Amino acid sequence: MQTRAALQKTWIYAVLAVSFCFFFFPFLLLLFNALKTNAQIIDSPSSLPTSLRFGNFKAAIEEMGYFRSLWNTFFITSASVVLILLFSGMTAYFFVRNKTRLNDSFFFMMVSSMVIPFQSIMIPIVSIYGRKLGWIHDQPQSTLIFMYIGFGVPLAVFIYHGFIKSVPLELEEAALMDGCNRWKTYFKIVLPILKPTSVTIGILDVLWIWNDFLLPTLVLQNAGKHQLTLPLAIQVFNSTYSTNYEKFLPAVLLIVLPILIVYLFAQRFIIQGVTQGSIK
Repeated sequence: MQTRAALQKTWIYAVLAVSFCFFFFPFLLLLFNALKTNAQIIDSPSSLPTSLRFGNFKAAIEEMGYFRSLWNTFFITSASVVLILLFSGMTAYFFVRNKTRLNDSFFFMMVSSMVIPFQSIMIPIVSIYGRKLGWIHDQPQSTLIFMYIGFGVPLAVFIYHGFIKSVPLELEEAALMDGCNRWKTYFKIVLPILKPTSVTIGILDVLWIWNDFLLPTLVLQNAGKHQLTLPLAIQVFNSTYSTNYEKFLPAVLLIVLPILIVYLFAQRFIIQGVTQGSIK
């Protein structure tokens, strides 16, 4: 039995090691090519660099305005995620604790909106918020945050809704008897219990908003270089007929690295939060 258990354990570790190499290889390939010249990347993208050109990173940072775009991306992502969590939690709590046909209809419509493809509504959105209201021209970053809230709330409400149903109602009744109103009950009793779900939704939304390209392109395309996010700023290395790979690849690595670090430290909450919100 011990031999069989040891063999099973060895087999599991072997599969995990192969899987790790399989998924880590693209990142390693990106790192190697980021240290090459443009000619070396085109001639042999899978070979090791003959010399380490760390100057590629400095050139990429200066040409794309990395730190300015990093701040724009951080601001838009953090503001959007915080507001999504705030509004979604309260909305889901209201739906769960106020069971009426009208609320059930609103919840159904909100969840159903997730199946609408963004490509089918992006032209009307740009037309309304751009030409008619003028928000895209006057306040592009605020408009982008507003749109992210609209697109992110339905999924967050759906996840919160499943988890809040598992919160014992007796806890809220005890808080109300102690003098708490509905606002205090939610923020002091319910919201702390929702921490695993909040972290899960936050991670998923950060990954989505940080890497998003299409919506910022529609909203920020005429906003000027000082308001671009990282996925847009990196386009400075692409022209109609060619790409400057020795600067483009280091820029890709610089964009991926911050969000990768965040994900590695927080990824254990994803399965925990989704599981708790779906089965309880």
